[in-house]
Amino acid sequence: MAHLTCVGSNRQILTAEIAEAQGMGIENILALRGDPPKGQEAFMAVEGGFSYAVDLVRFIKQHGNFCLGAAAYPEGHVECPNKHVDWDRSAAKVEAGAEFLITQLFYDWSDFLDMVDYLRNKRGVKVPIVPGILPFLSTEQIKRFTLLCGAKLPGPLRKKLEEYGGDDESVRKLGIDHCTEMSRKLLDRGVAGIHFYCLNRTPSVTAIVRNLGLVPVAP
Repeated sequence: MAHLTCVGSNRQILTAEIAEAQGMGIENILALRGDPPKGQEAFMAVEGGFSYAVDLVRFIKQHGNFCLGAAAYPEGHVECPNKHVDWDRSAAKVEAGAEFLITQLFYDWSDFLDMVDYLRNKRGVKVPIVPGILPFLSTEQIKRFTLLCGAKLPGPLRKKLEEYGGDDESVRKLGIDHCTEMSRKLLDRGVAGIHFYCLNRTPSVTAIVRNLGLVPVAP
């Protein structure tokens, strides 16, 4: 699945990228606004570009034939003070042509359920909503990630992370256990699938998938 963002891209660049993707036979695109480039505090669209993902979704829909995905934020986007307003923006992406949503990372599964309930029952969103799960690797890493994206660490989980401190292997195992439990609950609730953020380091994700019984355990 190709990823297209608004970062550094104007309509001309995007048109060429869409044509290239279509020529390569790519069928799926995840359309994102993207984070501000390094050194830029707030996102600023380039001349002729887009400031919001919903506009990018609409543009790709008009210029290509793809299955489009977009982002959703169970706790609201870090730049949006009201999570319900942000959930409305996710619904707008679907109205613009997104056919599935993948969420930002989260560690309290009730936030995901609240968002899904809102989108389904108040906004009539029917497309698949896929939870994004990141098994953390160290206390420092996950504190940094959650701070950047505005996600919270539930009290009991934060307490365990503080207890382990710099013991990265214990923290990694904690991440496997917590994300396995959360994934199992979500699958039992009938989610369409799970999107694992592995950051090019797969052992934790492999362990979670095996814990869930989704692949055979090696002898």
